[in-house]
Amino acid sequence: MSQLTHINASGEAHMVDVSAKAETVREARAEAFVKMRPETLKMIVDGSHHKGDVFATARIAGIQAAKRTWELIPLCHPLLLSKVEVTLTADVENSQVRIESLCRLTGKTGVEMEALTAASVAALTIYDMCKAVQKDISIEMCRLLSKSGGKSGDFKAVSDD
Repeated sequence: MSQLTHINASGEAHMVDVSAKAETVREARAEAFVKMRPETLKMIVDGSHHKGDVFATARIAGIQAAKRTWELIPLCHPLLLSKVEVTLTADVENSQVRIESLCRLTGKTGVEMEALTAASVAALTIYDMCKAVQKDISIEMCRLLSKSGGKSGDFKAVSDD
């Protein structure tokens, strides 16, 4: 197992120094699933939810969250993201919403945490907007799908299919 990069020689948490790293194009994708009753999902899809467009609000929340990840996760670097995309898809058959986020930049550190934060906050926003009609909505999974760029190389999650 490789060394934990956020722990110094004394065992203390610290922010990794990336000043000597080369700038490369880095990209990460993450996903999250929000399960709910069919009638709650129908309300979102039909646009009949009394709070407005749930998907638009969740998309904007996810984008904003990615841009502010460094303020939420203590040892993350502030990043100049060049692309943040949040896609929400209604899966009527499974009564859930699939959220996929994409974050990209040219920089010295990866964007995995930004992609995970975007998907997580978009999922939390769906919950927040729909909790008045259904309290037992659940966020089933949030995971990294892929990452590219940087010294540690590329990663692609094993498909559940």
